[in-house]
Amino acid sequence: MHRSALAALAATCLALLPVACDREPSAPQGPQYGEAADSGKREYVFAVHPLHNPQMLDAVFTPLMDYLDARIPGANFRLEASRDYAAYNDKLYARKFEFALPNPYQTVKAVEHGYRVFAKMGNDDDFRGIFVVRKDSDIREVADLRGKAVSYPAPTALAACMLPQYFLHGHGLDVMRDIDNRYVGSQESSIMNAYLGNVAAGATWPPPWRHFQKSHPREAAKLEVRWETPILPNNSFVVRDDVPADLAQQVATLLTSLHEDEEGRRVLLGMETSRIDPATSATYDPVRAFLAEFARTVRPPD
Repeated sequence: MHRSALAALAATCLALLPVACDREPSAPQGPQYGEAADSGKREYVFAVHPLHNPQMLDAVFTPLMDYLDARIPGANFRLEASRDYAAYNDKLYARKFEFALPNPYQTVKAVEHGYRVFAKMGNDDDFRGIFVVRKDSDIREVADLRGKAVSYPAPTALAACMLPQYFLHGHGLDVMRDIDNRYVGSQESSIMNAYLGNVAAGATWPPPWRHFQKSHPREAAKLEVRWETPILPNNSFVVRDDVPADLAQQVATLLTSLHEDEEGRRVLLGMETSRIDPATSATYDPVRAFLAEFARTVRPPD
């Protein structure tokens, strides 16, 4: 392996180390509001699923927490990242978070565990799977993946795993028999596995790919997007059903009006979306239909 590739992989691996991840509260399930240190404010955990590695997640979403803190007296919002999808899912389904930004599959499951959808990320055109391959690869047709390895962040990554696997199924591959599925823990790792030649193709989705192109331009120049999938509704914002209704409404109002002021637009720019839209559980009915079809034809989502 070239020294530059080793350095890039090492940097990626270091970036995957958790910062404020997977802190398990010792108190029992239910409303567990703490006092933010030295502020007298009540603390609410706002957890984002592994869109990026924890450091990148912190850089992208801390401005949103600061925006909410400055506009909701008496409340402090603490961003929480998770080391991987499995850890995030476990905590979300155990109701460890007051607010969360799950992917659409996790959204459907969260509603089953007492969360309410109140908003969603805009730009649904971004919520699609993509396959990246090396430019010097001999992979040209989907059938060329037969007998080869494909990387994904996690089995429950909807845009970066389920949509790509359904795409492969629709192009004649038996996903569970014809290819070697490798779940590598993060979006960055999936892309890097394609760059290093560990897999024939790496599945991800547009925001992490754009970030990879900016942060690893030399490696990204060796890669290209070979295929992309149809879209589904983008990631949701959910609130736990025991959070005070007036607070939940304040958060919803602030999020869906971010595009109306300059500071809010800067927050949205970091999140790579133009706006946040109102949403309900019914917004994700197309996701429920997709999951039923995926389970019937490809594999169980879990």
